[in-house]
Amino acid sequence: MAEQKQKQQVGSKKVNELRPLDNGINITVKVISKKTIAQRNRLAECLVGDDTGIIIFTARNDQVDLIREDSTLVLTKAKVDMFKGSMRLAVDRFGRIEVGAPASFSVEKDINMSLIEFERVDVVV
Repeated sequence: MAEQKQKQQVGSKKVNELRPLDNGINITVKVISKKTIAQRNRLAECLVGDDTGIIIFTARNDQVDLIREDSTLVLTKAKVDMFKGSMRLAVDRFGRIEVGAPASFSVEKDINMSLIEFERVDVVV
């Protein structure tokens, strides 16, 4: 049991460690809020976070049904997408979302990683 728990923590990241275009992220977050963006295409933006910060999570299709406010999500093989220069956390078909046990941490709401604006710079060598 302890070996399995240690194995899960090896690839884990915290919200404040996320960077643009990261992928293969294993992270546990708590849902703060959920806002439906498109009813027909089943798209929702959720504010999620952990003890280091918060970020916007984009939920699509069946993922929207899993997400409830104050629930804890375990995201496996998640990725960071860029939208208008800011980071969004997402899980595509290669990843998995599970509803976990209630989180033992309190969410740090002062550090919003989605508010940091990034700019793409091409370097020619």
